Amino acid sequence: MQEIIIATSNPNKAKEFRSIFDTDKYEIKTLLDLPDVPEIRETGDTFQENATIKAHTVMEKYHLPTIADDSGLEVDELFGQPGVRSARYAGDHNDAANNAKLLSNLGGIPEEKRSARFVTVLVFANPNNPEDLVVEGEVKGRIANFPEGDNGFGYDPLFYVPELGKTMAEVPMEEKNKISHRGNAIRKLESKWQDWIIW
Repeated sequence: MQEIIIATSNPNKAKEFRSIFDTDKYEIKTLLDLPDVPEIRETGDTFQENATIKAHTVMEKYHLPTIADDSGLEVDELFGQPGVRSARYAGDHNDAANNAKLLSNLGGIPEEKRSARFVTVLVFANPNNPEDLVVEGEVKGRIANFPEGDNGFGYDPLFYVPELGKTMAEVPMEEKNKISHRGNAIRKLESKWQDWIIW
C-alpha cells in the first residue's frame, strides 16, 4: 500500500483530504502519526511559498509524497491583508483578537468596499517528481460589521457570503465544504493528482 502524508495535525482538515483517496490503495498519514516531526518555519511571503516550505520539509524528512496547504484571508480595502499573516494578525493564533483587529481596521468602511476572499493553496510534493503539483481555491465574500454564527473558526463569523445570505460561521460544515476555499482546492487536487504522481 502506497503512503501519502498530509502535513497537518488537524484531524478535521485531514478528513477533508482523505476523502479524495481510495483508502484500499493508499495509507494516508498526518503529522500526528509520525515520529520526530521537524519544526516548520513559515517564512514565505505568499501562501504558495509557505505551503511549499511545509510540503518539502516533511517530504525530505520522511521521503514520502506530501500534501501541505496554506490559507488565509485577503481584504481588498486593506491591500490584501491580513494575507499570509492571517493566523497571527493580532499576535499569536488568537481568533477573537484577530477578528477585533480586522473590524477596527475596517472601521467606517462602507459595506460595498469590504470585499474579501478566503484563499487556500495546496502543494503536493513527491520525491520522485521534480515538479510540485500546485492548486488554488478561493471563495469570495465581504467582511460583515459584526460576527454572526457559531460554526467554523478564525474569520468565519465575519466572512459574509452574499450568495448564501449568511456568514461562513452560520453554514453547516457539510455545506461549507462544498463552497469553501479549501474544499474548492481539494476538488482541483482530486482531478489532477493521479496524472501527476510518480511512484
